[in-house]
Amino acid sequence: MLFVITAQASAQDAVLPRQNAAPPTAAASAADPDAATLLFGDDQTRMTVPVTIAGAGPFPFIVDTGAQRTVIARELAATLGLAPGRTVRVTGMTGSERVTTVVIPSLKVSVIGSAPIEAPAIGAINLGARGLLGIDTLQDHAVTIDFDTNVMTVTPSRKRRIRERAAPDEIVIRARSLFGQLVVTDAYCNGIRIRVILDTGTSISMANGALRRKVTRKALGGADRTQTVSLTGVTGETVVADYTTMDRVSIGSLSLGDLPVAFTAVDAPPFAVFGLAERPAMLLGMDVLQLFRRVDIDFANREVRLALPRDARRR
Repeated sequence: MLFVITAQASAQDAVLPRQNAAPPTAAASAADPDAATLLFGDDQTRMTVPVTIAGAGPFPFIVDTGAQRTVIARELAATLGLAPGRTVRVTGMTGSERVTTVVIPSLKVSVIGSAPIEAPAIGAINLGARGLLGIDTLQDHAVTIDFDTNVMTVTPSRKRRIRERAAPDEIVIRARSLFGQLVVTDAYCNGIRIRVILDTGTSISMANGALRRKVTRKALGGADRTQTVSLTGVTGETVVADYTTMDRVSIGSLSLGDLPVAFTAVDAPPFAVFGLAERPAMLLGMDVLQLFRRVDIDFANREVRLALPRDARRR
């Protein structure tokens, strides 16, 4: 599920899909003034890091590379007495509603600090945490997720003139920036070119109808490998999805088999927002990202590095 909040307007729109989950806890330890190493809590494979708001906290926020803006739980905002902001329209995977924003005077996660921000306030029961740390906070940084050690490292990042070479056990993928999200275009499903959006804020990867129509039934898991799941978004509405597998997906020079993916009868709104309603595309969630030993997401350089799974193969 992808979180996207579009540019501000009189009726500001937001794309904010999410699953229910209980908020975990997390501990943090700073490595040096320019980097932060954070132990992340595990919430249905979604990562949380400790966030301080106006000196209070820390509170566990989900790290969401698919969220264009940071979001806070309505209950936490009330407890902290945050001033109300404007009303915005939030569009999620399962519906849309108008919600009130609040003004966060300052937000800090280790070395990352922010000026006052206006954040949508969503009910914690649907948000699944105390808040979401979006790319408005992460955009000038690089995020490294080490699944072997359950450690996330956040470092400041600057645009490089020369690309760094890939290590023998990793692949480097160049991405485009679309509404702040990193979109990988060098990806294929059974020979069909697809767009892939990385989203650490969701447990389940999702694909659109255009992709489902392009691939043959043989490429998808059969009835014995498909299960029906219910997904609840931030608006509280629930949709039913077919959770299955795709037999061959290539990302850069990496080829993966039996990739988990969910399809809904009606495409999730983010695909239309991204202009991908008619183009085969998928949102790559934590069910796939955790297959890698390490994931590096560098927003400043629009680059993704994936440490190969031990059983993976290159194209």
